Amino acid sequence: MASTSTTTTDHEEIRRWVEEHDGKPASVKGTEGSGDAGVLRIDFPGGAGEDQLEHIEWDDWFEKFDREGLAFLYQQEKADGSDSTFFKLVSR
Repeated sequence: MASTSTTTTDHEEIRRWVEEHDGKPASVKGTEGSGDAGVLRIDFPGGAGEDQLEHIEWDDWFEKFDREGLAFLYQQEKADGSDSTFFKLVSR
């Protein structure tokens, strides 16, 4: 069975997928500008580099997401059919 992935720019779809996986919108500490969110990430429980991330509001996350022309590519399930938290931010 192949893994399935989806690419979207729909804010509600992104938020729903992230929250279903207990994720939170975040940015990398030290990369923010004046009044600007830093490098965008999603913080999942037990994820790598947890101490490097700072939680931010969804509004701030999506503002930068749209301004930078990003899309959200996420894997719905792994090849073995189990749930996946794999995602990548890509250019639209």
